[in-house]
Amino acid sequence: MLFSKKTEAEVASKTAADVVKDWIKDIVIALIIALIIRALFVQAFRIPSGSMIPTLLIGDHILVEKVTYRFREPKRFEIIVFKFPLDRKVDYIKRIIGLPGDVVKIVNKQVYVNGHKLNEPYVQHTDPNVVPADVSPRDNYGPVKVPKGHLFVMGDNRDNSYDSRFWGFVPIKDVIGRAFIIYFSCDSKSFFSLQCLTHIRWRRIGKLIH
Repeated sequence: MLFSKKTEAEVASKTAADVVKDWIKDIVIALIIALIIRALFVQAFRIPSGSMIPTLLIGDHILVEKVTYRFREPKRFEIIVFKFPLDRKVDYIKRIIGLPGDVVKIVNKQVYVNGHKLNEPYVQHTDPNVVPADVSPRDNYGPVKVPKGHLFVMGDNRDNSYDSRFWGFVPIKDVIGRAFIIYFSCDSKSFFSLQCLTHIRWRRIGKLIH
């Protein structure tokens, strides 16, 4: 009976090759799983602007779940990420104020939906001046009826938010998902900078978004 004899170098070489193959296979599988999760369940976003202050700060990193709206319609006051109607390559985040069929009106910064004044404890106003409707829709707007299949959204930083008051309604089909948790936060423009690591907002990590 004949046996093939392999040198230690050949065995080591094949073992190293097998390790590399396994490593590459594991990476590919991990990437596929990550892409499936991102496409179907959860997606991460970074907050780049102050339109949602004080609820969300610049530098907050959030998770958006994509499952809820497959089983029910969006609800008022939920914070959503969506494709910006004027440029669908851009993602926006705002709070739902008006649902399909609602009549939205703003009088001197106060929001009314179907004739009822909204209680909005999350809102921040930074400008005491009230802008007339013929100058800007910021403080006085409507009334408008939200079309079927659309949403009226606004930022919590009410005097500094570019939202439905200025560009209209969000098609529900363009909603990516519901923001639900802050998984990381740092007071820095760059996530990969040393400054970010030294300016972590520890108290915001794990905070639920509502």
